Amino acid sequence: MINGRTRLHVVANGTMTGQRYIDEVLLPHVRLFRGAVGDKFVFMDDNATCHRTLSVQDCLDSEGIQRLVWPARSPDLNPIENVWDALGRQVAGRNYPPTNKNTLIRALTEEWDKLPQQLLDNVGQSMVRRVGCCITLHGGHIPY
Repeated sequence: MINGRTRLHVVANGTMTGQRYIDEVLLPHVRLFRGAVGDKFVFMDDNATCHRTLSVQDCLDSEGIQRLVWPARSPDLNPIENVWDALGRQVAGRNYPPTNKNTLIRALTEEWDKLPQQLLDNVGQSMVRRVGCCITLHGGHIPY
């Protein structure tokens, strides 16, 4: 988001299902963030199959969370890909690259905290220019 970020939330074990997405992402993180931002909040996910279940849509509707509607596989409309690319380059460029899941999670978390806020601001501003609203980006089950 513009002028800030949450800590990185890594969901690393098992397959992400619609119910896990509700329980581990939407309710504990997105719902609270929406409450803090207010009525102009628009949520953007990455169109993964688990994000498109009826139970997920019911949850979003019941929480008053508006989802940005956009076509699947539209990288030009999914600016989170720019953030993931920058994060991936930072992790790959470490002196001691991750060798297992635990070191990968640690590296992602450390590098997330080091990403320049200006990068996140630029991504957020690009969406404001394109869709004219305040949004929170989410992809890969890691909201920010």
